[in-house]
Amino acid sequence: MAHNVLQRLVSNSQAAIDDGTYDTGQYVDGRLQSSGRDLAHEIRTAPHAALVTEIKFSSPSEGKLRTVSDPASIAGHMVRGGARGLSVLTQPHLFGGSPEYFARVRQAVTDVPMLMKDIVIDTRQVDAAVRIGADYILLIEAVLGDDEGKSPAKHTTGDMISYAHGAGLGVLLEVHTPEEYGRALGTDADIIGVNNRNLDTLEVDIGTTQKILGGRKSETAPDRIVISESGITSPQDIRALRTSGADGFLIGSHIMKISGSDMEKAVRELVNAY
Repeated sequence: MAHNVLQRLVSNSQAAIDDGTYDTGQYVDGRLQSSGRDLAHEIRTAPHAALVTEIKFSSPSEGKLRTVSDPASIAGHMVRGGARGLSVLTQPHLFGGSPEYFARVRQAVTDVPMLMKDIVIDTRQVDAAVRIGADYILLIEAVLGDDEGKSPAKHTTGDMISYAHGAGLGVLLEVHTPEEYGRALGTDADIIGVNNRNLDTLEVDIGTTQKILGGRKSETAPDRIVISESGITSPQDIRALRTSGADGFLIGSHIMKISGSDMEKAVRELVNAY
C-alpha cells in the first residue's frame, strides 16, 4: 500500500517548476484567452448532472490510462457528450500531463470553462495557468492548509486563493476530510471539491462525500458549489452523490479509459443520470 504519496507529489511539482515545465513561451505566444465563463455558474445552471471531465494520460494509482493522443480531440468528445467544464492535468510526473496539452485544448475549445489541474505549490504555476487560458485553477487544502503549521508547501491556502483571484482565476479548493472541509468553507474559494481519494494512500471511497457533506442539511454556506471527485463510474454513483449534497462531479480515469466516439456516449450517459 502506498503511503506519503502527497509529499512525493509536492516534490514532483517542485521538480517540474525547476525543469521549466511552466515556462510556456515555447508553445504560447503571449497569452491565450480564457472562455470567460464561470465554472461555478455552469454547474449551478446545468439542466442535468454537471460533469467536469478530465484529460489525463496517467495516474499515480493506476499508471498509464491510455496512449498519449491529441488532447483537443479528446476534449471534443467530452464536450459533445455534454461536459460543463474541462479539467486538464498539467503535471508531467505520474499524471502524464503538460501545460502544452492544456494550451492545445484551449485553442480548440474556446467556449467551455477550463480548470488547470495540478499539485499547485507556487505562484509561478498560477501565472502559467493565466497564460494558457485557464478559467479556474485547482488548489489542495492538504498541500496548502496551514493546520498546525505543517503545510508541505510554502504558501498558505488563503495566500494562494488571493493570488489566483488577483490574476483573474476562479479557484476550486480540494478537501478530503471534514476538518479540511470546515476550513474550506471559511475561505473565498469559488468551488469546493471533495476528493474521494486519499492522496496519501491513493485509496478511494466515494462514501467520503457522504461522510463530509451528509446531505448538507446544516450547511453554513448553502450557496457554495461543491463537487465530488474521484471514483465515479456510473449514473448510480452520480445519483447517490447528488443525494449526499454534491452539485457537480469531476470524472477523469473512468472516461479516459474509453476511446473514440464511445467516450462521447459514456459522458452523455453520465450527464443524463438525472
